[in-house]
Amino acid sequence: MGGVSGPELASAVARAGALGMLCEFDALESADERMTNALAGADGGAVGMGFFGHRVQDDLATFEAAAARLRVVEVFWTTPDPLLVSRARSAGVALVAWQVGSLDHALAAQDAGCDFVIAQGVEAGGHVRGTQPLEQLLREVSERVSIPVVAAGGIATAESAAWAVDAGAAAVRVGTAFVATQESRAHPVYIDALLAAQSADDTVLTTGFSGGWPDAPHRVLKSALAAAEAFEGDVVAEGGPPGARRPIARFSSATPSRHVEGRIDAMALYAGTGVASVTSVPPASDLVAALVSRLG
Repeated sequence: MGGVSGPELASAVARAGALGMLCEFDALESADERMTNALAGADGGAVGMGFFGHRVQDDLATFEAAAARLRVVEVFWTTPDPLLVSRARSAGVALVAWQVGSLDHALAAQDAGCDFVIAQGVEAGGHVRGTQPLEQLLREVSERVSIPVVAAGGIATAESAAWAVDAGAAAVRVGTAFVATQESRAHPVYIDALLAAQSADDTVLTTGFSGGWPDAPHRVLKSALAAAEAFEGDVVAEGGPPGARRPIARFSSATPSRHVEGRIDAMALYAGTGVASVTSVPPASDLVAALVSRLG
């Protein structure tokens, strides 16, 4: 998640023995700086970077640099592209993954030469590619592809992680719970809103926050959508580094990180259906240990 998963979080997750992911974009530093800082703090652990398929062609240099320097490069949102996979192979030794929301795209990722695929259920927070519950999607994909499958969507506890692995996943992807960790760059108001959520019913799948990403379904806290709808005005906040502040429009898809100022409660507070299990703000290493505690 851009603005939230900075090098501090990615390296902490990597040091704990999991895969720490960076986003291609962040307003505070360049991609090169974030890769350098994450690797420096990872103590040899695995760091990856995620890319949006509809934007990656505009920054192929970063994609190739990530493939050369990191353990994983991952693409999301578009149909798996064998030419992009081949470009990553030519640039370095990173594993190549594609996050998908359907069996057809999982098969396409395998055919494109990906090393593994992330099956994202509709329970996921943030932008949601598929329309199926994770249980159904994971079963379909696991039965049909031969590459490893990572389960994503609503996973926030040791119990849900163990369930996914028992159901055929080689690993799990966790997002919302890591937003509320000590190393996260999420704004404190965002974290407090996650802690206040009581159930999956406190989230909603919507296209409400489509500024900058038209018609893209995403899951957010219901309170954020209600606050944005009630807000009067075109600009809800401002963000960016000192000397380069920029306005953030109401209903923008931008994530409220710590450097943002304004009506944080009326911004896109992305959250998956496992949000009720987010009840504290631990170090990322403690969260990793908790998540894997029931795996064999």
